[in-house]
Amino acid sequence: MSRIASEAAFLALIDRHFPRRHPAVPLHRGDDAAVLDLPGRVCLTADLFLEDAHFRRAYFSPGDIGYKALAVNVSDLAAMGARPLGFALVLTTPAHADSDFWGGVFTGMAGLADALDLPLVGGDLNRGPGVALAVTAWGGPGPAGRFLARGQGQPGDTLFVVGEVGLAAVGLAVLEASGRDAMAAWPAATAAHLRPAVRVEAGLALAAIPGLRGAMDVSDGLAADLPRFLAPGTGADIRLDPSGLHPEVVAHAAAHGLDPAAFAFSGGEDYALLCAVAPGELSEVMRAVPSARPIGSVTATSGILLNGRPVTGRGFDHFEPSPCSS
Repeated sequence: MSRIASEAAFLALIDRHFPRRHPAVPLHRGDDAAVLDLPGRVCLTADLFLEDAHFRRAYFSPGDIGYKALAVNVSDLAAMGARPLGFALVLTTPAHADSDFWGGVFTGMAGLADALDLPLVGGDLNRGPGVALAVTAWGGPGPAGRFLARGQGQPGDTLFVVGEVGLAAVGLAVLEASGRDAMAAWPAATAAHLRPAVRVEAGLALAAIPGLRGAMDVSDGLAADLPRFLAPGTGADIRLDPSGLHPEVVAHAAAHGLDPAAFAFSGGEDYALLCAVAPGELSEVMRAVPSARPIGSVTATSGILLNGRPVTGRGFDHFEPSPCSS
C-alpha cells in the first residue's frame, strides 16, 4: 500500500486521470471555481456514493467504485433525455489514503468520463472515517430541444422499459453471499450491479419522439419508482412474463422459491429507463430504441396491478435496512 502523503499529492493523482482543460470549461479546474460554457438550459443531478451504504470494498474493485459513482448520475441525465456536459466531485478519504486504491477509483471513473467526453471541472477533498464520493453532474438538451419528466403519462399510454429489471438485485444478492467469486456463475447480474449501463443515446433518441410522454431512471426498483413516475390519480397494469426477464433473474428466483415477476418488480439499482408513450406510437419507439420492452399500460384509476394482482410491496427505501447497511 502506497500512502498519499499530502493534499497536493492527492490533487496531482486526480490530475493524472482527468484532463484539466476542456472546450466547455473556459477557466479550468484548479481555481476557486470553474467557469462553464453552457448551452442555455441545463438539468442538474447529484448523488452520494457511500461505503457500506452503496458499496462494499469486499466485492467492489476500486475501478467499480469510481465507475458506478459517476454512472448513477449519468443515468439520471439519460432519463431526462439530456446529453451529459460535465461533473464535479466531492470525496472523503480515511486519513491513510492509499494511492493504489484511489488510482483505481479514478481509472474507473475516468474511463466512463472519457467515453462520454465529460470533463471533471472541480470539487472538494476531505478526510473522514470512510470512503464517500458525491458527484454533481449536468447536461443539456439533445437535438429535440426538450427534457423528459415524470408524471406526464395519460390513461391508455404504453409503459415500457429500456434495460433489465431485477438483474442488479440478483447481482447484489449473490455478491453479498459469495463476494466476487459469484461473478463466474452470475456474470450478467454481477456486472449489472457493479457497473450499470448508462443509456444516454437511448434517452436522446426517446426525447426526439413527439408521443413520448416522459421517462424516469429506475434506481430503487419498479415497485418504488413506478408510483413516483405515474401522474396523480392514475395507476398501472403491469405484465412481466418470465420469458421476458433475464435468464439469471429467472434462475435466481427459482433457486430461492420466488416468483420471478415479483422479484424483478421489486428490483433495485436497475438503472433502466421507465417511459410512457402515447397509444399507437410504440412502433416509433421500437424503431428508435429496438431494446425497448413494453411492460404494461397507464390506467385511469389509481393502484398498480402486477400480472393481474394488486401490488403490495414498496420497493427499496433509503431509510430502511439494506444488505449494504447491515
